Amino acid sequence: MVSNILSDARRIVVKVGSSLVTNEGKGLDEVAIGEWSRQLAALVHGDGGVRREVIMVSSGAIAEGMKRLGWVSRPGEIHELQAAAAVGQMGLAQMYETKLREQGMRSAQVLLTHADLADRERYLNARITLLTLLRLGVVPVINENDTVVTDEIKFGDNDTLGALVANLVEADALVILTDQKGLYTADPRRDASAKFVDVADAGDPALEVMAGGAGSSIGKGGMITKILAAKRAAGSGASTVIAWGREKDVLIRLSQGESIGTLLVAHTQKTQARKQWMADHLQMRGSVTVDAGAVAKLKGSGKSLLPIGMIAVEGDFVRGDVIGIRDEQGVEIARGLANYASAEARLLCKKPSTEFEHLLGYTAEPEMVHRDNLVLAHH
Repeated sequence: MVSNILSDARRIVVKVGSSLVTNEGKGLDEVAIGEWSRQLAALVHGDGGVRREVIMVSSGAIAEGMKRLGWVSRPGEIHELQAAAAVGQMGLAQMYETKLREQGMRSAQVLLTHADLADRERYLNARITLLTLLRLGVVPVINENDTVVTDEIKFGDNDTLGALVANLVEADALVILTDQKGLYTADPRRDASAKFVDVADAGDPALEVMAGGAGSSIGKGGMITKILAAKRAAGSGASTVIAWGREKDVLIRLSQGESIGTLLVAHTQKTQARKQWMADHLQMRGSVTVDAGAVAKLKGSGKSLLPIGMIAVEGDFVRGDVIGIRDEQGVEIARGLANYASAEARLLCKKPSTEFEHLLGYTAEPEMVHRDNLVLAHH
């Protein structure tokens, strides 16, 4: 069953890290990008008898921008980093465009921020644009929009972005190409007893314990971000492979069912798209705390959240925002779309629906969050 996961995959998101793309920060690695482009073209053209759709999520803009600007060390100022990203993004897009065109492929550049995916309308727009590009046989090359991004709207690393894109287009698999052969039980550079992990369940908590600490100096993400990305991608049913990016024909061989790197298997069924979108919010504007009775109804009976079960309201949100639902210990048990803004929600805490009109001056939904717009947290 394991070897079939990638050979059965028809829509694949491939993510490459900056240390690979820029050859440890020396500037864009033309040969390596040419190699991946050749493999992507083979998958799309269906050289193995099966045509596939592929999306590339590529790091490397800041490192390339630093090289073009003649900067030796990574700047500390955010606007200098954003300037480097803007300069480097030109080179990155140009390189992929050239290398994919040499393979008879068309490419497109898509720059995303977390704000693009947190807003429902922009999320749907990004999704339809990517699916249209795939239908046209174009390879979208995606990166975080580092030139305009602030900490509030950042994905933080492209492993997370890769997982979110996999969820966005409901990909079958996410392939994270890195400078390591895959996942080990400990850091093989420091621990001789470290064993290689061939296959594991995405979301297994033991993986997070194993992967403490970050790897290379150039990129942001260590193994931990890749494990968390696999867990996130599994939410929409995508399994993840973590493999060495310089392995010969790695993408082609994976698509033929060969076992390379570490496979983190998704056991979850595809979540309803809207619920997946809610689960994928990295930041939320607020939350409500609910009593034990409401917790039991939400978790046990799949009921809607009624204001009578709410004890407190945190944050500042409007109707339609995604909010967290927490128990009295502060643990997030669910999230969903708010039917009332925070100011109204505060008035409705512990109140039955019969009092809503008197409190608000109008009649509206009896629920704070309707069960159709609610997704339970995985613990």
